[in-house]
Amino acid sequence: MSRSGDVVGVGDLVRGVIATVPEVASVNRGLFNLLRFGPDDIGSIGLRLQQLAEQHPHRIALRFEGRDWSYADLNAWSNRVASVLRTRGVRPGRRVAIMMENRAEVLPCMLAVTKLGAVACMINVQQRGEVLAHSLKLTEAAHAIVGAECADAVSQLLAQDSALEHLQVLWEGEGQCPARWEDLRSLGAGAPADNPPEVERIRMRQPCFYIFTSGTTGLPKASVMTHYRWLRGMAGLGQMSLRLRGDDVLYCCLPLYHNNALTVSLGAVFGAGATFALGRKFSASRFWDEVRASDATSFCYIGELCRYLLNRPDDPRDRDHRVRVIVGNGLRPEIWDAFRERFGIDRVCEFYGASESNLAFANGFGLERTAGFCPLPFAIVEFDVLDEQPVRDRKGHLRRVSRGGTGLLITEVTDKAPFEGYTDARATEAKLLRDVFKRGDVWFNTGDLVRDQGFRHIQFVDRIGDTFRWKGENVATTEVEAALNRFDGIEHAVVYGVQVPHADGRAGMAAVSFAEAPTPERLRALAAHLRAVLPAYAVPVFLRLRQEHEVTGTFKFRKGELKQQGFDPEQVDEPLYWLADPDHGYAPLGRAQFDKIAAGGIRL
Repeated sequence: MSRSGDVVGVGDLVRGVIATVPEVASVNRGLFNLLRFGPDDIGSIGLRLQQLAEQHPHRIALRFEGRDWSYADLNAWSNRVASVLRTRGVRPGRRVAIMMENRAEVLPCMLAVTKLGAVACMINVQQRGEVLAHSLKLTEAAHAIVGAECADAVSQLLAQDSALEHLQVLWEGEGQCPARWEDLRSLGAGAPADNPPEVERIRMRQPCFYIFTSGTTGLPKASVMTHYRWLRGMAGLGQMSLRLRGDDVLYCCLPLYHNNALTVSLGAVFGAGATFALGRKFSASRFWDEVRASDATSFCYIGELCRYLLNRPDDPRDRDHRVRVIVGNGLRPEIWDAFRERFGIDRVCEFYGASESNLAFANGFGLERTAGFCPLPFAIVEFDVLDEQPVRDRKGHLRRVSRGGTGLLITEVTDKAPFEGYTDARATEAKLLRDVFKRGDVWFNTGDLVRDQGFRHIQFVDRIGDTFRWKGENVATTEVEAALNRFDGIEHAVVYGVQVPHADGRAGMAAVSFAEAPTPERLRALAAHLRAVLPAYAVPVFLRLRQEHEVTGTFKFRKGELKQQGFDPEQVDEPLYWLADPDHGYAPLGRAQFDKIAAGGIRL
């Protein structure tokens, strides 16, 4: 694909369409499902599992650490758990919190809850204390399924917070069940394995689970996923774009409390009747060994996972695997080609979407460096980075950017693409834009800046709040991070804007991890590199050197604390540098230099 702004050309599109011809049966199946699914139709995740158990009872549905379960096994297991939950009062519309690390038991528990028409609230296993209490209260759950590995965090919370004392906890694990909790494994052993009758009454518009936002900018919010959105994801992203076959194995080591695992990966597998190979957690050093052990032909990625793998030393076995197609989001354009070439990946099915978004983009044609296309109504509109608001004209309407331009991505809310929002009504309304192009229309504000690549394709640029303004120009953090990560020796870079006294806008700052401690010569070389590949206003003014970065469970960098600490030596216990003289590169920043900048004695 053309590297000039990474726009999509006619030739790119034609070649991509031709490449899908051998898999036209899967494309047609996905298109048919997209057209026929309706919010009021009977349909659900559980019903899809039951269909697969009837059609392909002996196919492997789930693989985990050397053990396999067929579709018939997984369906029966889910039914036994559903029977236990029903006898304890779980009914359609009720919420059940699930808190377990990745292991085989998570899937039948989630499936059991959804088979009853209830809502599985997938709790982030890293949450503790106030944040965990917030999430549990937000779900309004009366029941919880807690893995033994999370038992201490939950039991301590229940002992301290009387508002949660009503929670009925089912324990999933080996050994001694905690007092006043019930042992799900022993209860389920003798429970009936018949398909629950509730499945036949579930309509697609009903919620199936809650997915929590990462909480990088505040307490987590619970976004609502319906069976309708899950099934449309299975059809559009799974069957039409990823196009797995029945003999495929998709390896997923992403946490099952995240949509990339629970919707994208599982949906693609169920769409094809393929095998879901679950990894306990991501490990860069063990990743390819686990891919080979699971006999995977595909895997799901997110965020910086691909960069972690690319930063590993070359290995003679880098191409010793069966993976032909991967699916995920966050494969940065600057490492796209290098990743594919080193590991021998035939096709990258990059997509764009969010837990709360009402539509998604998918790279179904296998083009390079794009998040793909979307046939449903969307727009990329002009955005004022300083005010963090879309630009409205004299009539109060928004203006679209031209092809190749960057702007705010918004998606129209329609019957075919409803916005299901959050459990919090105010948070839901805050994500909507009204009277956008005409009176009465409603659009979802994605909060993301993207590039219009043409032919309804987009490329992710940055998130609102990450892009900042300096020297009268907009600086996209992703583009500066890309320039930093191209410098030899840098393992990871996180870029953000910091406030500087007596200066307008925010100055660029980068928290950088080097493979080895950089010498003064290397820091001068870094400054020269950045000045050569970036506009002067985009070159970071400040550097912060760190051993490693804090990330969420889905590899999102935590920028909030970095922004608050800024470049103040009193707030930062790591080495600080600043671009005192562009010709001489980065120099140490101490208390004396900081005080002069803060007093306005040094103008940046």
